[in-house]
Amino acid sequence: MARTHHPRRTVLAALAATSLLALGACSSGSSANTADNGGDDTITIGFAQVGAESGWRTANTDSIKSTLTADNGFDLKFSDAQQKQENQIQAIRSYIAQGVDVIAFSPVVESGWDAVLQEAKQAGIPVILTDRAVDTDDDSLYESFIGSDFVEEGRRAGEWVSQNLGTEPINVVELQGTTGSAPAIDRKEGFADAIADNSNVTVIDSQTGNFTRAEGKTVMEGFLQAHSDIDVVFAHNDDMALGAIEAIEAAGKVPGKDIKLISIDGVKDGMTALADGKISYIVECNPLLGPDLAEIAKKVVAGEPVDKRIVTKDEAFDQEAAKAALPDRKY
Repeated sequence: MARTHHPRRTVLAALAATSLLALGACSSGSSANTADNGGDDTITIGFAQVGAESGWRTANTDSIKSTLTADNGFDLKFSDAQQKQENQIQAIRSYIAQGVDVIAFSPVVESGWDAVLQEAKQAGIPVILTDRAVDTDDDSLYESFIGSDFVEEGRRAGEWVSQNLGTEPINVVELQGTTGSAPAIDRKEGFADAIADNSNVTVIDSQTGNFTRAEGKTVMEGFLQAHSDIDVVFAHNDDMALGAIEAIEAAGKVPGKDIKLISIDGVKDGMTALADGKISYIVECNPLLGPDLAEIAKKVVAGEPVDKRIVTKDEAFDQEAAKAALPDRKY
């Protein structure tokens, strides 16, 4: 989508600052660098991160901070929403008040963004979505969405289960991501679509573990108490799968043998568990979005056309592929 570059928005920023003064900066002192904000060639970008809930998110944050540096022409203002939508909205409004050149964020949940994105649009500040989408009828509220196809990730996981494990009746429990988030909604949908025609595969329970290892363990403990016939765990991310492994082992069972685990992400801890045979299959979700974000931000500011949807390339791994990939794994 082409966009005409706005000159410095001094008046708009001043108006926004006046109306939003009480909000202050969401993350005081959390700027990733101290580059001079006044240089004509420096792009000031405000990034509102979901949080630090998983190894994937840590790798995602590291990619953004290591790419959007002063040496690369950026002044990055970074905030951590601690998985709360209200914190992200406050951060975005703070960036509007500061008159940044670009706002980027990974939405905690899909819905409830129209009002604040409209404020950014009215201030002439382009918005780039990373990793997760928003649910809106007005796609003019953002310039581009960079991230994986979560439905396809869930579908690939489901297809593997159906083809490799669903040759006989199996019971699956599902560890969902954060309720209302794009990856949780889409991965669940993709998995369900992939197993729909296989009567051997039955999802007997499904609960959220909020993408964290601790909650994945807690929910898995509940699954084990409620069901004596679990064959497979489908986890929406590696961290929850790793928590589930802890619960399975504590219950005296062997992960990968007594109960098989399928996961999504491909972070190093998950890949290690896959190489060790505790996880059976992982669909990758690439967290290294910093370079793509930098490229799109530069194009948007320059008024160049950008794709509305940029789908990152993701791989999938079984045990042998994980062993081969681990030595050179970057996250």
